[in-house]
Amino acid sequence: MTGQHVGYIRTSATDQNLARQLDGINLDRLFEEQASAKDTKRPVLQECLAYVRTGDFLHVHSVDRLCRNLSDLLNIVTELVNKGVCIKFHKENLSFGCGESDSISKLMLSILGAVAGFERDMIKERQREGIAIAKRQGKHLGRKSILDENQITQLMARISGGEDKSALAREYGVSRATLYNVIGRKEKKQ
Repeated sequence: MTGQHVGYIRTSATDQNLARQLDGINLDRLFEEQASAKDTKRPVLQECLAYVRTGDFLHVHSVDRLCRNLSDLLNIVTELVNKGVCIKFHKENLSFGCGESDSISKLMLSILGAVAGFERDMIKERQREGIAIAKRQGKHLGRKSILDENQITQLMARISGGEDKSALAREYGVSRATLYNVIGRKEKKQ
């Protein structure tokens, strides 16, 4: 009996398009996920790994869609092969557990997994550098403030005058948590 053809596709962000992955591959079941591949604690990935059985074929667009960590990648591939599942990475044209894997394929998987991990580390490093530069330049990071400086000054004066904070939050159209954050930042500056 031939197993099912199962697909796993993933993007990191919700605005990225999943459609190009595994396009044209005839699948019996598809698992779609929009999450970071920093680790394997992804619900849809775990559901997919639990779903596949001996004789099934797991199709993945590319190595970095499954994992960005060499250790996790090797563990998943080994687990699947030991379970009797064939895994195919289409972009790299690598297959494991299908009677096709060889020493070169295993080496390529390790190299590509290491490159994916390195790429993720470089992205994080560039992000940290960019944040540090922006902070040094005094740029505001994060969401734009709901209240302008004039409103904050008015709020602080009214709070000092004993007005109810919940009523002020409603009047200014902000949550109480936002109001308390504004108060905390203002007091920290003084």
